[in-house]
Amino acid sequence: MSDKTPDVEKNRLGQRMKRYAQVGSGVGGLAAKVAGQRVFGMTPDNDKTARELKQALGGLKGPIMKVAQMLATVPDAVPAEFAIELSELQSAAPPMGWPFVKRRMRAELGAGWEARFENFEREAAAAASLGQVHRAVSLEGRPLAAKLQYPDMQSAVEADLNQLGIVFSIHRRLDQTVDTREIYAEIRARLVEELDYAREAAHMRLYADIFKSEPRIAVPEVIDDLSTKRLLTMNWLDGQPILKFREHKLAERNAIAEVMFIAWWNPFNRFGVIHGDPHLGNYTVRKDLGINLLDYGCIRIFPPAFVEGVVELYRALEADDRERTAEAYRRWGFANLSNELVDVLNVWARFIYAPMLDNRVRSIADGVSPSEYGRKEAFGVHQALKKLGPVTPPREFVFMDRAAIGLGGVFLHLGAELNFHRLFNEAIEGFDVAKLGKRQAAALKKAGVPAPA
Repeated sequence: MSDKTPDVEKNRLGQRMKRYAQVGSGVGGLAAKVAGQRVFGMTPDNDKTARELKQALGGLKGPIMKVAQMLATVPDAVPAEFAIELSELQSAAPPMGWPFVKRRMRAELGAGWEARFENFEREAAAAASLGQVHRAVSLEGRPLAAKLQYPDMQSAVEADLNQLGIVFSIHRRLDQTVDTREIYAEIRARLVEELDYAREAAHMRLYADIFKSEPRIAVPEVIDDLSTKRLLTMNWLDGQPILKFREHKLAERNAIAEVMFIAWWNPFNRFGVIHGDPHLGNYTVRKDLGINLLDYGCIRIFPPAFVEGVVELYRALEADDRERTAEAYRRWGFANLSNELVDVLNVWARFIYAPMLDNRVRSIADGVSPSEYGRKEAFGVHQALKKLGPVTPPREFVFMDRAAIGLGGVFLHLGAELNFHRLFNEAIEGFDVAKLGKRQAAALKKAGVPAPA
């Protein structure tokens, strides 16, 4: 993998200032308005403020859109009213036109780049927040997907992350229940990582090795000589969007859901890594009901002790042992744990773990409508935390929770009915934190994955 991109792709002050002006005018004014309401003893209208925030962000594309949608899926990162509005933002950016694409490809692969493909489609097959994907064919006739990053994304990400601090300041003025500093640090680290396609290629190699003996899960193969830090070329995997299977027979939907469970939890329990982006576009379903696991920009690597804490919390809840749950939270990184705080955290933990604790075939929501899934528990936890003072979730908690909720959303869309208890216990059978640490270190080294930020 090479990096021929010239200096114009670096983090440029001029581009950052332009982006500050775009994002900051709406968001900054909104922050000032909320601050003024607090100063004069007024109670901000969360619903109205959330609508205004969506309007301020709605005309923008790029990283800020990805951040906004990310916040909508992280519990308590922003008020519930904000999450509802932010979740409606469109993450897709308008694709670059062909003249633009040609310049970008020349910057990545050099003059004569087209001769390195049998065919390269001019129209993008998909466009997202940070880049777009083109279908292509190799000189050997192999179908390819070329993921090309938009220009000046490093500058845009830096500017948008700084503006994210303003969004969090709005949240702190509205509600001080959850200290969001670690949430912000985690989102910053993961989004910066997503800009590095060389890192994403290493993540692909890691997952290909993890699932080399699992025929139901396909991972794209990186084409190294056609990839750079801002161009990622891989083989094309044919499949259908998962939502197209919602009306299929229950047995087929269950088969897809079971593979999805394995794709998320087995890497976590055996290697301490998790696919941190639960977006429905990040996987497709094959004719044999296996899945193609796509987009490896947001892979979270966890310390083995954190994974041990997740397994230990499950065992503690299973035994209904409060002190044991408290120790699990300490391993996660929660501090200043009182009995009252442990009880509150257990409300949310029992909701997340409920399907795995229940040894029977069931739906993920078990009779609760998708629109109400988790709302009662989240509201109760939030109200209780208000009385106990601010709590600071550890960084690792952010994408762990996000992945769990995202996967639950997949099961809800499919209407799957599985024995989640059996699947989870199979995943953690024989868990040994020392062995996990050695296995993780060997796998990361083999795939060439850099140390996480």
